[in-house]
Amino acid sequence: MASNPFNLSGRRALITGAGQGIGLALARALAEAGAAVVLNGRDAGKLERAASLLRTGGYSAEIAAFDVTDPEAVRAGIAAVTAQGDIDILINNAGIQRRAPLQDFPEDTWDELMRTNLDAVFYVAKSVARHMIPRGRGKIVNICSVQSELGRPGIAPYAASKGAVRMLTRGMCADWARHGLQVNGLAPGYFETEMNRALVENPEFSAWLCNRTPAGRWGRVEELGGAAVFLASDASSFVNGQVVFVDGGMTAVV
Repeated sequence: MASNPFNLSGRRALITGAGQGIGLALARALAEAGAAVVLNGRDAGKLERAASLLRTGGYSAEIAAFDVTDPEAVRAGIAAVTAQGDIDILINNAGIQRRAPLQDFPEDTWDELMRTNLDAVFYVAKSVARHMIPRGRGKIVNICSVQSELGRPGIAPYAASKGAVRMLTRGMCADWARHGLQVNGLAPGYFETEMNRALVENPEFSAWLCNRTPAGRWGRVEELGGAAVFLASDASSFVNGQVVFVDGGMTAVV
């Protein structure tokens, strides 16, 4: 093992949903550890702005704009990315949240949520793994959630999608570990992001969250970086099929 097993120098990482929020924070963390990062999303302009922020800090950042919910677009997008170099690390981060009472949840919204949160993880990981397997190495990190483990009113479909990602992560381990791949999950708790802005600005919800979480506060997106680097690096060479919860202790207590 290298003298610094957390060093990602010489590695190339693809991060989906990387135009903002958690995805961009994870891209920055991997870049700071030495990786060249490729930012994915549907909005090329947003991706270019995010990449420029990283380049300003002296990091290597490319963009790859394609829709992860479209299997044909994924195949073409991954082919284009790999034509420029190997993908050593994949972070499956793209995701959405939709809230409604379960009895009123629209079927088309269910389909949209599952395509983004679950189907896309399968499409992208499968396409990338087909390149990793012949090389006998690769790191895949699927972004799960505390809702992989816990339910809350109004978000049952989201919890179902993230629970499925947790089990898909284990399935990927079962199929691909023998080929030298490590596939793990990273499960954030409640973090201050654009997707959670309405909850952050809701005094009643924030008070509940701070009382419910042993750490007593919202998470900051940069606090996910250390766990992501660990799972993307040689430091986790015998960690496989696991989900690391970064939640301020929420899932540890009742």
